[in-house]
Order: sequence, then C-alpha cells, then structure tokens
Amino acid sequence: MNHSERFVFIAEWYDPNASLLRRYELLYYPGDGSVEMHDVKNHRTFLKRTKYDNLHLEDLYIGNKVNVFSRQLVLVDYGDQYTARQLGSRKEKTLALIKPDAVSKAGEIIDIINKAGFTVTKLKMMKISRKEAMDFHADHQSRPFYNELIQFITSGPVIAMEILKDDAICEWKRLLGPANSGVARADASGSIRALFGTDGIRNAAHGPDSFASAAREIEFFFPSSGGCGPANTAKFTNCTCCIVKPHAVSEGLLGKILMAIRDAGFEVSAMQMFNMDRVNVEEFYEVYKGVVSEYNEMVTEMYSGPCVAMEIQQNNLTKTFREFCGPADPCFQFAFSHE
Repeated sequence: MNHSERFVFIAEWYDPNASLLRRYELLYYPGDGSVEMHDVKNHRTFLKRTKYDNLHLEDLYIGNKVNVFSRQLVLVDYGDQYTARQLGSRKEKTLALIKPDAVSKAGEIIDIINKAGFTVTKLKMMKISRKEAMDFHADHQSRPFYNELIQFITSGPVIAMEILKDDAICEWKRLLGPANSGVARADASGSIRALFGTDGIRNAAHGPDSFASAAREIEFFFPSSGGCGPANTAKFTNCTCCIVKPHAVSEGLLGKILMAIRDAGFEVSAMQMFNMDRVNVEEFYEVYKGVVSEYNEMVTEMYSGPCVAMEIQQNNLTKTFREFCGPADPCFQFAFSHE
C-alpha cells in the first residue's frame, strides 16, 4: 500500500467552552492509519501526524461524524480534488422504509440491512398522517389501489431510515425484491419482501428507485430545512427509556437487540437515532458523576457515534426491563436502561 497517499477533508468541531465552531483540515493516511489536523483559521498544525486506529476509510464521507481523540468532527467538504475524485462517488444514500405490517419484524430487517453492508445514518419511528401519506404517494394517485395504499400506510407506525452504501439505491432495491410479495417468494426467495411481505401493498418495506426519488423521500422524512417530518410515536406513559450505545450500533447489533427486546415481551413504542455531543451526554449522565468510577468512560462512549433511543412499554416494566438488560458489566453491556 502507498504510505504517502492521503485523503483530505474539511472538518468542523463545536468547541463548547468558547461556543465556537472551529474548522480543521483532517488528513487521513490509509497506508498506516495515521491522522493529522491543521487549524484552518490560524494556519497552524493542530495535531501532528499520529497513528489512530479508530478511524477507517469507510468512515470518510461528507456529512459523517467521526471521533478523533475524543473530538467529534463533522466532515463538511473535501479538502482537495484528489480526495473528491477518489472518494466522492463512493457512497450513496437512499431511504429504507419499514411499513406498518413489518414493524414487528424491524429487528430482522435491520439485521439484514447491516449484514448487507449498509450503514444506518438516520432512523426514526413515525406515524404518517393522511395528508402526509397523500403527499408521499402523490405519483400513485391515479392507480386503482391508491385508497387502499393510503389507508395501509397510515394504519400504524413506520420506521424510516437513511442508509448508506456504494450504489445504495440499486443494492437496497435488490435486497427488497419484487414489489409483489408473492412474485418475490417465487423469484427472490431470500429478499425482504419474500420473507416478510404478504401481497403487493402489504410488502414489508419500501425503497426509492432513482437518485432524485431518494433525495426527495429522505427530505420528506428527515427535512434538512429545520422541520421535523412526520410525528414520532412516543406515548410517554407506562414506559422506560432504553439507549442502544454507539459501540453496539457501530458493530451492527441494533437488529439483534430489537429482536431480543420483542422476544422478551416488551414493545418498542418509539425509536430514534441521535448523535449526542459531550454537553448533552454529561447532562444525561449527571446523576452518575462522582458516583461511578467509569463516569468519564461512559460519557466518552456515549458521544463516540450515533446511539438509538427507544421508548419501551410493558405493564410494571421499569424493574423487569432493568433485569432484562442485565448488569452493567461489559459482557452484558449491549444496552443501557435509564429510569
């Protein structure tokens, strides 16, 4: 491997002490996995070239959040033409929508998504209103099944995800299989619709078929303009909170955790992926400060990448869900229940 090859990104870091957004050039050398950082405003070296095992080539794409020595950096642009040419067309985003008929199988579907090499970059359980459903399916308005489709998509919660991979739009459509679940069972037996769908409308999941559709549908569920998209499904009664920690999300364990929660008799009534910053995490964990010796490590872990917050429901569940999660020993630390 070429040890002199390097990729350059412009990265931003929010400095909570100064309440400033600081901008850096982040250089990554894939040959030996080393990093280097330059302060853009002050034109000086911020971090000399240092080997750093926790950053990988697959983490380097615009919009991603990466941690370099406990600083959460947002990659906002390419730093040079070489990086843009080499890495620019590598990653593609698409929408993965789990429909109401398959929300109970979300764990299995997310596990399939992770195993197929996709990265889930956004996730939220939502309830689509009739008006939102009509806007989303406007191109089907003249179809004979339109009213049935609107009724179905508003009949229960959906789980919307932004997923990322090389050639993601085609790869996700291939993983879904044919729109009609019966055809899928005959022609693509291992596909998501073959495994979890019923017919042409109740077919478990959806994916856009073009780059333009993907951009529009991601914007519909995850607006970049500051809106919040369809409403979340939180009930805020008889519930507790479960956080799937960043290490478990990055290791592709979210699907397995969802399956385990469901199989133990609990219901996930709301769910959303978050990227927390250090200030948020310290506030969230404040009750543990000075109480547990691992406090600093707990804080660092929680903002090291995306976590998934869930509202969990079952009668008299707070105690039993804590028991289900098990001790905070690393052997069992796949989730953290916060009462």
